[in-house]
Amino acid sequence: CVLCGRTDDCPEKYGEKRTYVEYNLTVHYYCLLMSSGIWQRGEEDEGVDGFLITDIRKEVNRAAKLKCNICKKKGASIGCVAPKCKRSYHFPCGIQRECIFQFMEDFRSYCWEHRPVQKFTDEEPRGASQCTICLDLVEHLPVYTVLKSPCCKNAWFHRECLQYQALSAGIFFFRCTVCNNKDKFQKEMLRMGIHIPERDASWELEENAYQDLLHCYQHCDVKRCLCKKGRDYNEPDSKWEIKRCQYCGSRGTHLACSSMKSWEQNWECVECRSIFAKSGKYSKRKKRALATSEKTNGTTCLLEEPPPKSPRQSSGSPRNFLLQSPKIMCQNLSPCSHLERPASNRVTMSLPPVMSNRNQSLTQKHLREQRREVCNILKELKVQVKTKTTRLNINAENIWSNALKGFRQRSFSPTNTIEVNFSNCKNRSKTNTSAASKYHFFQLLMLHLQNSSLFEGSSGKNLSLDFQAVKENLYFEAGKMIAVSLVHGGPSPGFFSKTLFDCLVYGPENVKPVLEDVADVDVAQTIQMIKYANSLPSLQSTLQDCCEFLAAAGCLRPVTALCDKNMLVNDILIYHVIKRITLPLESFRQGLKTLGVLEKMQMHPDAFSSILCHKPERLSAETICDLFTIHSSSDVNKVEGADFWMGYLQDVESGESVVTLEDILLFVTGSCYIPSIGFDPEPTIKFLHIRYPIGKRLLNCLELPITKTYQQFKNKMELTIRNTLRVEKE
Repeated sequence: CVLCGRTDDCPEKYGEKRTYVEYNLTVHYYCLLMSSGIWQRGEEDEGVDGFLITDIRKEVNRAAKLKCNICKKKGASIGCVAPKCKRSYHFPCGIQRECIFQFMEDFRSYCWEHRPVQKFTDEEPRGASQCTICLDLVEHLPVYTVLKSPCCKNAWFHRECLQYQALSAGIFFFRCTVCNNKDKFQKEMLRMGIHIPERDASWELEENAYQDLLHCYQHCDVKRCLCKKGRDYNEPDSKWEIKRCQYCGSRGTHLACSSMKSWEQNWECVECRSIFAKSGKYSKRKKRALATSEKTNGTTCLLEEPPPKSPRQSSGSPRNFLLQSPKIMCQNLSPCSHLERPASNRVTMSLPPVMSNRNQSLTQKHLREQRREVCNILKELKVQVKTKTTRLNINAENIWSNALKGFRQRSFSPTNTIEVNFSNCKNRSKTNTSAASKYHFFQLLMLHLQNSSLFEGSSGKNLSLDFQAVKENLYFEAGKMIAVSLVHGGPSPGFFSKTLFDCLVYGPENVKPVLEDVADVDVAQTIQMIKYANSLPSLQSTLQDCCEFLAAAGCLRPVTALCDKNMLVNDILIYHVIKRITLPLESFRQGLKTLGVLEKMQMHPDAFSSILCHKPERLSAETICDLFTIHSSSDVNKVEGADFWMGYLQDVESGESVVTLEDILLFVTGSCYIPSIGFDPEPTIKFLHIRYPIGKRLLNCLELPITKTYQQFKNKMELTIRNTLRVEKE
């Protein structure tokens, strides 16, 4: 190594040892990272991870003049940052002498005399306890080789064990092994010199690590297989399609070999059937009931895990009445009883029109105030955005894959100004590329996310459980995209459920989900049946029918009283809505931390709820009128045509025009929606003696002609806006 002079190749201690033949250069990554006189001045793909070759040679020359205070040899490139301390040393020498190197912020180094130490109170238990990683004893002493957890009183570690754990787990999975705390634990460990690499866990990076889990069992196990092409032959959508056991999934049969007429019929293998027969929980009657229910509803049985790629039933299906009806207190609730009830028996509640309108008006007013607050907060965050640009090449037909590729490219940074070029639109002007295209891109991206498999539900959506998405880190990318969209001028997402928002802001342990959060109709139906059981025998019968589902949820328990159902329903909801999606939620939260968005959400929950949990307010004449500022050199009461402008907006809103309010906004700004962060610069209007209106998108300025009559003004507006947008669309 040109910096430390050693030939050791130990990535765990000194970082990766890299050799660049073309530059005649070999260097340990940590030696380079911790050197005091060098900074990353290049892009990540330049030089050595952003360290330019010329800068490295200058640092080698600088270090050649400094003697190491430990080994007494020249080339000491690292210095202690403590004031008035002049000690210099090589990185390996510093490790040997128990110096501390902080792999964060300015990458500071502290010598053995000035290094940070953990505080031990008199109340700390003395003696020894097990290191919770290697399980060997560790003494409770304030020494370099021992570290204690900042979040757990009884958690002690060997420094070496923690470092190996951090290198393996990476920044997303490195946390306290006792309480699972992440933020506080990582902050303290970084302070004490533990290097936490900014990468995914090693077990996630291993190629095809989970390949075996992706293989479906495809073999006919019945005693006499009728298929002439063999037991492993599988032809979808035919009688030779293989159906797996609905309980264990590790046995299969051809449909024809078990006399099944359709895929919808359930099938149990001999082993599972014998187990249920011995336990007394299996009966032909139950089998027929499940088959009938499945055939009737066309949905997957509760006892069978739905395949990963099959779409979930949304609560917008005809069975949605189950989730919404305030009255399902019928005596004998069957799985389909809500469909059989006549409309006359369904109870609906509505507020008087005057009261309803008044409450709606107050709610809208409150949301407007909160959105104004969010706008100011997002403008504070936008200060981080630099003038350096990152260009994304997007094909609207493949919005997700293109966006993912763009956000994952090495040159992408959330703090760069984003420019979007639609590759399937050949005739876009430079103005469109920098403004209109970016607005359109974020609008398409948010719409795709809302309808993607990462979320489930109808209007207020929660995170779904998609193992492939977890493996590919897509939840993190989704959170990152939403954060970037908000700060860079994207639309309000508006599709989060209150439960999802509260989990992000207050933590999942402080959230109580409700039945409306359950998107899976079968699970919702099971919960309803438990919740509205009106006697202990009917409750126990219901629990017996769905015992496998309860066991999978960790909620299978003896019930001795009818009131036990409330606790049971609550536990099922917590498992299905929160605990089941712990990994996606944590990954999504990490993505939302981009540009400091999550931190602001936690500081201003009411304000951010207005844009994340509520759909954007529909454009109105009043909204557009308030959005635009009449040019300061003009007096709104005296300017010719100002009244025409306001009257025209009223006509457009009432449908008496061929253009819409969205068209007007698009004509001026390049966006058909008002971004959460607002427009920059703010939209203005000028009244000039010109023939036709002009929309200057770079300035968000609308220049309007002064006409003698309102009809002339209206005709010119409609002709110009309609033709301009039509040409752009073509």
